[in-house]
Parts: sequence; C-alpha cells; structure tokens
Amino acid sequence: MILESQRQQVVERASDLATLTPGRTGNLSVRQDDAFAITPTGVPYDAFETVDVPVVGVDGEHRDGRMKPSSEVPMHSSIYRREDVGAIVHTHSPWSTALAVANQPLPPIHYMIVAVGKRVPVAEYATYGTDELAENIVTAMHEAESTAAFIENHGLVVTAADLETALENTRHVESLARLYLETRSAGLEPQTLADEQLDAVLEAFESYGQ
Repeated sequence: MILESQRQQVVERASDLATLTPGRTGNLSVRQDDAFAITPTGVPYDAFETVDVPVVGVDGEHRDGRMKPSSEVPMHSSIYRREDVGAIVHTHSPWSTALAVANQPLPPIHYMIVAVGKRVPVAEYATYGTDELAENIVTAMHEAESTAAFIENHGLVVTAADLETALENTRHVESLARLYLETRSAGLEPQTLADEQLDAVLEAFESYGQ
C-alpha cells in the first residue's frame, strides 16, 4: 500500500480535528517525498479506514485511496511544493477564525508563540480550494517567517515537520488567539514581547525536553 504509515497517521489523528474545528471543516495531511496522505472530503472523521485515505502527489494528482481527497488539495499540494514540511493542519477553530475574520494578526503576547514564529500573519482571502489561496498562505508565512497563518474570513493553517507537531502547534495558536481576544474583551491592552525576549526563548528551547 502506498504511504501506508502516513495514511494510518491520518486515520489515527483525524479525530483531533473534531476537537478543533466545527463539523467536517478541517483537514490534515502527512507527506513523504513527492506525495502526501490527506483526509477525504465530506466524511466524518471516524468514518474511514487506511485504504480509504487518499494519496495525492505534490503535483495535485490523486494517486491512490478509495475516497476523494479534501477539497483543499490545492492548498496542501502548493504548500508542499514550496515548503520543506512534513505535515499540514487546517482548521476553522473558533478563536483563530475570529482573528481571521477581523483580519487581525496574532502578536507575540506569550512566549509560546515561538512554536510557530514571532507572530501569526493573516493571508489574503481567496476562494477555498484554489491555487490563489495557497499562494496567499505561503506568501504570508514567508513574510512573517512563521509556520502558521490565519486565512482572511476563513480559518487557520499550521505546518510542521510531522503531524504530531502540527497538531500541537495548532492548539498553541488557538489557545493564544483565545487569550488575546479575551484580554481585549476585558478592556485591557495585551502586552507584547520584544524580539530579543523571543530570541532568548528560542535559545532556551534548544535544550528543552529529554
């Protein structure tokens, strides 16, 4: 079976989308070389098996899998063609999407933002499932030196070396988006961290963990 391990990861972790995004509005993918396994379109996250998981080339060609791939294939394939990443998570998670519809980037209000960069930018709106949208996302991430971006009037995209990290960082961004909005809703102005403070966190993270 082509990309069996990657397809199994999609099956095992698709349920994480249910905690992050309403309905069936999210998608995720895992890459190996010039192809990736991606969630199928319009299917409940617990209603497909490994053999159902679509495999798509970075050229956008559907190569294997019994089900049709996500409508966001152009976004995933375009990002993979331009970025050296191993996984992508896309959600309509409520707090991140609130910032997206307000066209409001997420500033460095907490040191954990360094998981994705020093801020989360907003990519310009384009119709979902189009190459234009993918280009806007890649451009926004490059300009902000970030591995995440809000999509104007749409949602959130997070990239990482692997799926576990992409999901973890999606939760980080959603949590920080909530913190930012709740602080502002209380009538307070969130304090932001300076670049040198964020650089110190990045240096400390190099020796973090086991």
